[in-house]
Amino acid sequence: MPTAIAQPGQTLLNPSNHALIMIDHQSQMAFATKSIDMVQLRNNVALVAKAAKEFKVPTILTTVAEKSFSGPIFNEIKEVFPDEVAIDRTSMNTWEDPRIADRVNAIGKSKIVLAGLWTSVCIVGPALSALDQGFEVYVITDASGDVSDEAHERAVERMVQLGARPMTSLQYLLELQRDWARGESYDDTVKTAIANGGAYGLGLIYAKTMFNASEGH
Repeated sequence: MPTAIAQPGQTLLNPSNHALIMIDHQSQMAFATKSIDMVQLRNNVALVAKAAKEFKVPTILTTVAEKSFSGPIFNEIKEVFPDEVAIDRTSMNTWEDPRIADRVNAIGKSKIVLAGLWTSVCIVGPALSALDQGFEVYVITDASGDVSDEAHERAVERMVQLGARPMTSLQYLLELQRDWARGESYDDTVKTAIANGGAYGLGLIYAKTMFNASEGH
């Protein structure tokens, strides 16, 4: 019989145990993305970027052929990380760029969280490569997208079969907060959830306005 201990599981994410890589959230990649509504995708990308900034998660931004073909990174990311210069690549697989490997090694986290366009190329490549090298990989599926539902779903299935762990953008934010008694991040988490958390954010506004309610005690 196992013994219950009041502590988080080792596979849960926290602000200090992982690095986030946001890959190719660019105009040209977005034009052909059909598996998710573009307004929803941009909203989810903003939520992920804000969560990473709020919790000081080491974050790598990368683009492909920014000047010659794919265009600039989403404003939703640039506004959160105005001083961060994205690593611009030619390789479809981010993990094959030595500059990315150098950044990952310098950060020194065994857990890697990925989000980007397109799922079947720009996320499958680094996910499978990182898994093969012994990293734990998480994929924020609703901050990623592909040219069709089929392409996105098969890509996620392929990654899961090899050990990647799928999650959503709101799940990412709330997993980092995890305890509403953590006052140092409570206000920012609620602010981000209200701005980008959809119906959950509306619920927070309602509860605060009608009852002056809050999750913390």
